[in-house]
Amino acid sequence: MTDTSAGNPIPANPAPGLYVHVPFCVRKCPYCDFYSVAPGATADASAEASTAAACDSTIRSWLNALTAEIELYSSTFPAFDTLYIGGGTPSLLDERQITDLIRRLKAGFAFVEDTEITIEANPDDIDPPRLAAYRELGINRLSLGVQSFQDAELQFLRRRHDAAGAEAALSHIRDAGFANIGIDLIYGFQGQSLASWERTLRRALEFTPEHLSCYQMTIDPPTEFGRMLEAGSITAVDEESQRDFFMATSELLGARGYIHYEISNFAREEQFISRHNHKYWRHVPYLGLGPSAHSFQKGTRWWNVRSVRGYCEALENGKSPVQNSELLTVDELALETLYLGFRTSDGVALDDLRRYRRWEGALETLQRESLVTVERGRAVPTLKGFLIADRLPLAFSE
Repeated sequence: MTDTSAGNPIPANPAPGLYVHVPFCVRKCPYCDFYSVAPGATADASAEASTAAACDSTIRSWLNALTAEIELYSSTFPAFDTLYIGGGTPSLLDERQITDLIRRLKAGFAFVEDTEITIEANPDDIDPPRLAAYRELGINRLSLGVQSFQDAELQFLRRRHDAAGAEAALSHIRDAGFANIGIDLIYGFQGQSLASWERTLRRALEFTPEHLSCYQMTIDPPTEFGRMLEAGSITAVDEESQRDFFMATSELLGARGYIHYEISNFAREEQFISRHNHKYWRHVPYLGLGPSAHSFQKGTRWWNVRSVRGYCEALENGKSPVQNSELLTVDELALETLYLGFRTSDGVALDDLRRYRRWEGALETLQRESLVTVERGRAVPTLKGFLIADRLPLAFSE
């Protein structure tokens, strides 16, 4: 059975999703706040030069710890219908290592027949042998971290690849037979003009990707860019310019037929909406494995320690790597439903708004301000509403 009331192909009683965090990168991008380390270093201290032997040893230790974590949850979740291998840089794993990873996951968990299996990749890791291994393993969705097709911008972002390398990778992926390709891009940073961003979008569209993720640059304090911003060596793009980037992105992709189904995400057709990521926005259960990975089930959210060393040591000693957890109250879950729903083109069911005392007046105000529309029993954010999605729930909860 499929829920068509919200205009998407998500089942009414969806299976859970499985996320695996591969916490390794060759080097850290200055804007990235996701947890990762250089695999040749001893856990979090990456000052020492990495060697091939140390790299292999660290990844092997992580794989062994992951196997122990799999055993902790082997009877906790029913069959998964999505597997998302993220990072970090999952494509840093060679064919032998990714084969070993998939083998361990399939030995410990059940997966439905048509499981969506996604792997994130960097363009300069892509080559025909690796792609052939992915296909052999059943990986059917590839998300490529391009970020920009402008060389000067890639240098500012300190990416390992150049524009030509990204284009070559996309050609290799198509030639390998992948029919579900996602391209990740970033906009709204120092030195990027709206014209150069639109050139990047048009170049991406030449490859007719099934999915595009267009992320607005956010500069978090713990990152290198965060420290540079505080020191005044870089500047952040102002709010009005960010709005212009956002509107231009939606209009350009919309004109090419892409569905703007979440603030940062676009699908060429409904069937290419990320089944895995959609679970996060709809409170569908998911299990996260690996350092810093998050999980959610039955109103409880928990997350692992943000350290390769701590993660491996806990599991080697027969302990759980969970750092902390929270049991969401009914009110917290309800409010989170609003925050998550207003980030998507599904919006929020009116039944979920009726629990708030002044919901009708709040909804009328949002409609009058052209921030939401009411469609098929749901309050759906407009493009203008997407711009202030995090503020929309406040209209009901105040």
